[in-house]
Amino acid sequence: MKLYHALRNVSKFRTVFDFGGREVAHWFPGHMAKGLKQMRANLKNVDCIIEIHDARIPFSGKNPVFQETLDVRPHLLILNKMDLADLSNKQRILKKLQKNGVRNVLFTDSLKQRDDNIKKLVPKVVEIIESKPRFNRDEDINYCLMVIGMPNVGKSSLINSLRRTNLKKGRASRVGGEPGITKAVLTKIQVCERPIMHLLDTPGVLPPKIESVETGMKLALCGTILDHLVGEDIIADYLLNSLNRLGKSSYVEKYDLQEPSDDIQHVLKRIAVRLGKTQRVKAITGVGNITITVPNYTAAAYDFIRTFRKGELGQVMLD
Repeated sequence: MKLYHALRNVSKFRTVFDFGGREVAHWFPGHMAKGLKQMRANLKNVDCIIEIHDARIPFSGKNPVFQETLDVRPHLLILNKMDLADLSNKQRILKKLQKNGVRNVLFTDSLKQRDDNIKKLVPKVVEIIESKPRFNRDEDINYCLMVIGMPNVGKSSLINSLRRTNLKKGRASRVGGEPGITKAVLTKIQVCERPIMHLLDTPGVLPPKIESVETGMKLALCGTILDHLVGEDIIADYLLNSLNRLGKSSYVEKYDLQEPSDDIQHVLKRIAVRLGKTQRVKAITGVGNITITVPNYTAAAYDFIRTFRKGELGQVMLD
């Protein structure tokens, strides 16, 4: 009876998220514009472009600005954070990418200490480069690659993973869990000895105009746009709606809920109570001001989003 009641409630959940007439998020700070200019200036020294997307948003994660300005070099698409993505329809993704002209694709988990796909990257890049003319770099036996992508997709983590795999050395690029860690195009970082291969790390660049609110929300959910620019409460509600639509209800057990819910206020209240995330506020009553303890919804929303980004709510495919 309890299962029937839960299933009946789920059938009444929202099938479409209401964005409430919100504007598309814009996030194009100075370092992004400067970084794009530096990328163009460095192209003449680059043999191959490595573009990185979050594997959970293989299509929403594409920046048309890159295609317009950097598409003159051989190209390899890396779908990183594969451990967080539901890849049960991997062939559908590859077919759609191929239809869009993207044929060289590699799935990686660059935070994993030993990722077999990372080992495939250097041979794949060499194969791609040698199949195209190198023009002014034809006599140079060293290879230079440029790593590009939107913020927080794992560009610096990939460079560090390549160094760890091929050179047995530690990290050369700073990494972080929020967008905007790499601020400028760095000097060459060696990632392989045989053949000698260097990479240029670059800042994450969002397009000046994101194509839709839906795309912007997917980018925000995956940590590509700073949370406070969109709003933690909105991102949390979109996350809840996405999990319910995809049939992912692991949040119920994670936060000790009785059943799946479509009410973000109810879910955040349960999270706040369970984690002890409360705040004291003044309330005006007929007999004077009193201080009461209430759930901290913002802190609960942040925990809900962070838990998703760490993969603790299951693997998902948002595109």
